[in-house]
Amino acid sequence: MTPRRSESKPAGGQPFAAPVNDPVRPSDALTLEQLLAMYERMKLIRAFEEAVVQLYVAGEVRGSFHPSIGQEATAVGGCFALAPDDYMTCTYRGHNACIAKGIDVNAAMAEMLGKRAGVSKGKGGSMHWTEPAIGLLGENAIVGAGVPIAAGAALTAQLDRSGRVALAYFGDGAINQGMFLETLNLAQLWKLPLILVCENNLYAEMTPLDRSNPHQSIAERAAGFAMRAVTVDGNDVLAMYDAVAEARARALAGEGPTFIEALTYRYLGHMIGDPETYRTKEEVAEWKKRDPIARLRQHLFEKHGVSEGQFAAIDERVAQRVADAVAFAKQAALPTPDEVWDDVWA
Repeated sequence: MTPRRSESKPAGGQPFAAPVNDPVRPSDALTLEQLLAMYERMKLIRAFEEAVVQLYVAGEVRGSFHPSIGQEATAVGGCFALAPDDYMTCTYRGHNACIAKGIDVNAAMAEMLGKRAGVSKGKGGSMHWTEPAIGLLGENAIVGAGVPIAAGAALTAQLDRSGRVALAYFGDGAINQGMFLETLNLAQLWKLPLILVCENNLYAEMTPLDRSNPHQSIAERAAGFAMRAVTVDGNDVLAMYDAVAEARARALAGEGPTFIEALTYRYLGHMIGDPETYRTKEEVAEWKKRDPIARLRQHLFEKHGVSEGQFAAIDERVAQRVADAVAFAKQAALPTPDEVWDDVWA
């Protein structure tokens, strides 16, 4: 089973890995129902974050907010290839992965508004969603910090022989962190059931990748540890599904970790308020032509005959679900001052 790869070259990025001859891909076995579920989940992620942007501008979301709009396919393709109880860590831009993994959107929206009903009881805000029930070991505001945490979870799975794997999402800004490099070394030595997904959106905050990385490809960094490394089109949800499904199968077979460089792009700034002086409007427009949601919609229309009515029904469900989440979050209670030390000390 080989990841689906594209021959195209994205704006501002390097070519994807060359296509392979093997016609059998994990995504070929997906049913129409599963593909529609992927599409709906990507729509939900985008609608959720668009609603949060509006709430932020209205002053109802405090602190910082880092949208992942444009990166829905990396999350949905990856998470749909995992088992429900597989472990996962992600970044402060990880709302896409958390929702893809199955976090309750009402509780997620409540967390954005700092409410007690939030996934972290209103104490984590945008950057610290956590839900062990779905394997989510947390977003992390420290760049690269989720990688060793996921490795620890992978070691637990290996020692317990639980049949679980761990997946870590991180950005291209994490690849120069010492803990990232140390984790790759140890994970490969111990053959941990670990999947490392770099959402390479070409910018570490405001720093272009070519100013911080001497390699043409981030995947070359992992290959330096004798680790299997692939580069995929992160805006193709089926390519992501194939890459993670193959990596999971390798991990469970005792073949160790896999590094996946997913080339993608965020449409908005690093955070709300980012002046975006480091990139051009033309570059953003070029990447929007490769929108991951539009691409799956086209695939569903051309290959499976999904009708406009079916798409409209999905849009309606998503809009209602997000509206319900906003209403739930707004009416939920704030934590009280006496709760400040709850869940801090064992």
